[in-house]
Amino acid sequence: MMSSLWRRKRFAVLGLARSGAATVHALRASGAQVVVWDHDPTRREGFERQGLSVADPLTLDLTGFTAVVVSPGVPLNSHPIAAHAAYYDVPLIGDIELFAQARSELPPHKVVGITGTNGKSTTTTLVHHVLKAAGVPTTMGGNIGLPILAQETLPEGGVYVLELSSYQIDLTSMLDCDVAVLLNITPDHLDRYEGLEGYAASKMRLFAMQSRGHFAILERRSEADEAVLKRARGIVVEFLDDINVASQPDWPALQGPHNAQNAAAAIAVCRALGLSADRIDTGLRTYPGLPHRTERIRNLNGVLFVNDSKATNPTSTAAALAAYPAVRWILGGQAKGPDLDACVPHFAHVRAAYTIGDSGRMFANLLQPHMQVEESGTLAVAVEHAARDAVAGEAVLLSPACASFDQFRDYEDRGDQFRRLVEVL
Repeated sequence: MMSSLWRRKRFAVLGLARSGAATVHALRASGAQVVVWDHDPTRREGFERQGLSVADPLTLDLTGFTAVVVSPGVPLNSHPIAAHAAYYDVPLIGDIELFAQARSELPPHKVVGITGTNGKSTTTTLVHHVLKAAGVPTTMGGNIGLPILAQETLPEGGVYVLELSSYQIDLTSMLDCDVAVLLNITPDHLDRYEGLEGYAASKMRLFAMQSRGHFAILERRSEADEAVLKRARGIVVEFLDDINVASQPDWPALQGPHNAQNAAAAIAVCRALGLSADRIDTGLRTYPGLPHRTERIRNLNGVLFVNDSKATNPTSTAAALAAYPAVRWILGGQAKGPDLDACVPHFAHVRAAYTIGDSGRMFANLLQPHMQVEESGTLAVAVEHAARDAVAGEAVLLSPACASFDQFRDYEDRGDQFRRLVEVL
């Protein structure tokens, strides 16, 4: 993606991972002057070999720079780049803001922005799938898939579907989404914000950037909603709570209360974009789901094996437990807290728990008053024993409620190993 707006302008790019690399290539292709930096010397060397100027922006006189393009992973509340850029009155922006700037030169299109603590990826891919199934030119990016600046421009009538983290929203001021979605807000990333209120305010900025006639879709929450409505000035507001999504056996990848919300959001988005009910239903029925998010791996003798490795906190795991009435639950890893309070309402669904990893003993002690528990230690043992104990009609569910780094490279590695263990049963 390119824009004539960036020609002969000066940018510093801080952070050269996927989105940063795509940003550098887009700016250079558009004729901008770019200085790059990353804490990883290997990344710096790669760009230096391409002939780029490499310098830490903290050492630069930023006079005359258009912006510093910052990776979303840079903590604006603690990194010195915020004060340094402010001294020179140079804005900190992200690749999403550059995309917003470039929109004026793109063929007529629409943008859907989706944020929230949980469910962003499923809802983003679901909206993208429904649009694609309906024959609408579409692509997805932001916090998922290819960086948006690395993607081909859509033809007229296309829809860009963006998953947006609060960090990405913090780095944009002009992303006017035709449809903006806030799925939910639960405590997360509080090291970057002044409590839950600050985190919520970051998410709510997605609506503040919208213009008249555009659509805002969100949960009904209290004062936050009133604030949206007061400043809406012609924005069409729809609450997810008002969209009735009954249990749909014809939507196999969208079972459980959490997916009901994701489906409701997708329905609201696609209605706002003008799709018919039949086309929306076709997309919901054919949606394959995402890897590692309540992903159905195998049905063996009536026992369903489900990979929910992406559930790295109890709130995410609670949604998976709610989706299945009889569960052999594999959990544990690097705990993000000392409790499983969010899961308590669904303990009645658990036939037995199999704990693994660093938190295995702690969670076993916590769960033993409520259910049968085995300290399995490793994923391999947990899968073997859960499969041995399960009977037809039950689900063996890997939903760890923990980070994975004690025993695995990441949550994807954990989910991939679960899949391999299940496939050889």
